[in-house]
Amino acid sequence: MPQLIEVEFKGNRRDFFMWPFDDAPKLKTAVIVEVERGEDLGRVCAIGETAKLRKSGTTHGKAAPSRSPAARRAANATEIARAAELRADEESVRRQAIDMVRTLDLEMKISDVEWQLDRKRLTVYFTAEKRVDFRTLVRQIETACATRVHMWHIGVRDEARRLDGIGRCGRQFCSASWLPDLRPVKSSVAKDQRLSTLNPAQISGTCGRLMCCLRYEHEFYVQQRKKFPKEGKIVTTLQGEEKIVSNDIFRETVTLRNPAGEFRVIPLVVFRQELAGIAADPVEPDLDTTSEDDDEGEESGGAVRADRTPRAGGPERPPRPE
Repeated sequence: MPQLIEVEFKGNRRDFFMWPFDDAPKLKTAVIVEVERGEDLGRVCAIGETAKLRKSGTTHGKAAPSRSPAARRAANATEIARAAELRADEESVRRQAIDMVRTLDLEMKISDVEWQLDRKRLTVYFTAEKRVDFRTLVRQIETACATRVHMWHIGVRDEARRLDGIGRCGRQFCSASWLPDLRPVKSSVAKDQRLSTLNPAQISGTCGRLMCCLRYEHEFYVQQRKKFPKEGKIVTTLQGEEKIVSNDIFRETVTLRNPAGEFRVIPLVVFRQELAGIAADPVEPDLDTTSEDDDEGEESGGAVRADRTPRAGGPERPPRPE
């Protein structure tokens, strides 16, 4: 039974195709797919229900035509080797295109080029601040490469996704590794995460725009802050009137200050109980300070540690998700 598959090409470019055979291909399988004016080679990255779900939720899926093109067959060793040769040749073609741009004095940047498997089309990816007349450039590239040239204007985020790299967090770009869509990141998300006071360079990615992680982490910050009282507010607890100094949404604690200037940090649950006039349950002391390890220490003549005081400072803040 035919089923939908998602195929990945060079530069994290993806598209959806119909697999016409009963047996579904395995992930990472090289397949030959039907494209405009010929054939191309890509690798399967999603099949079946997963592919359907991604098509309904990703930008490249929603923009796809109602009828998906066909995936014709699995690629053989000869076709895989041919694709590798084309990938090796693309760098020299890109450099030729860059030289042509400089000669024509065009205000554009050639980011990448991509051959179609049958060499019937060459896609040139570029970035530009404003509209550029590249008709002469296209004619020159078509003459040099003896093929049809397709110019594709991309943004700086898409450029970073195609070229890939390591972010300031030390990990691969989210846009290239797992992020299904690249959406604008507004400055308001940095404000909601209390990052707006930082230097813009500290919260910007390699592309020069605000980091993508600010956007997909935003919902967590919004939902967490709804649980906490407003900072600076005066409240009445079991200790009397106190001012809310700060909230820790990761440890879920509230820092309070009384009129005498004394601070205390309490869990959010305890804070809510005190607002309701309910005293927090006292913590039962751990009277049994002897464990199996301690018994072994006594038998061996070693000293037994009786101090069970928890380490100061509390738990460390969990790492920021990437």
